[in-house]
Amino acid sequence: MHPLRVAPTRAHAEEWALVLTAAAIPNAVEPDDDGWAVLAPADDVPRALAMLAAYDDERRDAVATRADDRPYPWMSGVALGLLLVWIHTLTDTPAWREPGAAIAGRILDGEWWRTVTALTLHADVVHVVGNACALAVLVPPLVQRFGAGAALIALVASGVLGNTLAALTHDARHSSVGASTAAFAAVGILVADRLVTREPTRRKRWLVPIAGVLLVAMLGMGPRADLAAHAFGFVAGGVLGAPAALLTTRPFPPTTQWLLGVLAALIVAASWHLALKG
Repeated sequence: MHPLRVAPTRAHAEEWALVLTAAAIPNAVEPDDDGWAVLAPADDVPRALAMLAAYDDERRDAVATRADDRPYPWMSGVALGLLLVWIHTLTDTPAWREPGAAIAGRILDGEWWRTVTALTLHADVVHVVGNACALAVLVPPLVQRFGAGAALIALVASGVLGNTLAALTHDARHSSVGASTAAFAAVGILVADRLVTREPTRRKRWLVPIAGVLLVAMLGMGPRADLAAHAFGFVAGGVLGAPAALLTTRPFPPTTQWLLGVLAALIVAASWHLALKG
């Protein structure tokens, strides 16, 4: 028998031995000057070492995933909600609403930036507080799953797509404002992530989108609500969220998150620059 590794405790050595046993590799655990040695036949050494290396990688991934799941970034939603309220105090005038509102005909005529600027405008205090509270609840799970920068760029992209699709269904003179399109997009992203990555049973798989649709219906039925924008925001979130969930097993590293966050901010700033420039 050839020694493979030496563990500081017998329990640790037996854990490695169990991995080898599961792979049908003969093994033994014996005392060693430095602890407990795990041994295997010389002919099986390469395969045994490969199995133990693969097991180490799985353990590191599991620990990293648990570390990502532990902290709940609730302040991210609160911060974005407060930012919306602050922006409303600056833009609650016709001088901002007229060039920034999502006017369907103007959007279809090429003023695409309105699909972005409209997300930062609100009709009144009740409107902005409602959206701020919704995002305070919906953004933290997005940040926990994808990271702050990725969540922001996903909300902007989904909001743009949702407002564009809504413009296609409205009369050319229809005008709307509000971050609710992005809020419903967040619901769509979370539903898509649940469907494609959490592997629920077949019965539960149908309950997830039904719950999302019911949530959209309950939150978006106000007398002044833009139902098309809400519905298309939800759809846009699902369309963009499904591939993102499939391709992203864990959040991007911090540098990438910062770059994505800056990109989201630049898109909003550039859109307002174009809007105010006329």
